[in-house]
Amino acid sequence: MTRSTRKTNSPRRGLRGALLLALAAAGAGPAKAADQPATPPAVAENMAERTLKRIVERQKEVFATAAKQGDDVDEGSLRTQVQGIAHDYELLLRNNPSFAVGYAAYGYFLTKVDMKKEATAMLLKANQLDPDLPLVKNQLGNVLAEDGKPLQAAPYFIAAIKLEPAEPLYHYQLGTLLTEARDDFLKSGQWTRETLDGAVSEAFRKAAELAPDRFEFAYRYAESFYDLEKPDWDLALKLWSALEERATTPIERQTMRLHAANILIKTGKTEHAKALLETVDEPKLQGQKARLQPQLAEAAAKK
Repeated sequence: MTRSTRKTNSPRRGLRGALLLALAAAGAGPAKAADQPATPPAVAENMAERTLKRIVERQKEVFATAAKQGDDVDEGSLRTQVQGIAHDYELLLRNNPSFAVGYAAYGYFLTKVDMKKEATAMLLKANQLDPDLPLVKNQLGNVLAEDGKPLQAAPYFIAAIKLEPAEPLYHYQLGTLLTEARDDFLKSGQWTRETLDGAVSEAFRKAAELAPDRFEFAYRYAESFYDLEKPDWDLALKLWSALEERATTPIERQTMRLHAANILIKTGKTEHAKALLETVDEPKLQGQKARLQPQLAEAAAKK
């Protein structure tokens, strides 16, 4: 087989078509287990878990290798490997039709190859078999959100949070969904701007609080104040100052100062804002700095 050159279409589209044909040939979904001597439940569960672990490890290896190869990936080889993984999932679930975690893993795998409809079916089956799997709730939320159904996605994210409140990612994803689909939630009549803003702020706050080592969560929490109708600028300023202390490069530190200066301008503290802007000398930040200068001049003129 020859390696492909740069392509304009995603390899996942080809994988999707090949998988659809393979699954159609295998039948619609996992079949019932064939007649065979009964295996003790505990033994069967242990065997299923070990088999699933092997499948997931192989899946991670295949996708990691493909990601590393990028545009030079051998699509024929990748397609064959992906079909093999799908076949292993089908066999696992055929022999273990009540294995909720197996359906969940298969659903996640199918999302990786753009088979959202099939993935949703597997995730819903997992949710039916075991309604207390937060990862399943979260993944269902992701699939629905990506499918443009934020109102249906939100309850799944909220359910995941209730099941595992200490997982920062679930809070972060809820905050992101509520922010990006704000208009949809407000139009539904189930949310007011006040309750929505409160939920957004709480979601990003919890994510940052639960994962203090995740700089991006803290950054998004500080950034979320721009999305609020009535932001607490004093708190936002403290957050940007704290982020500046955590920043590890000059450009990161000066980026935080630009945010702080922006807030100082909004709150009429123009002298402090001017002093901060004068310390921003990174070439890549000059465009952002220049956009703040007219706002600073306008705010200073009003004093």
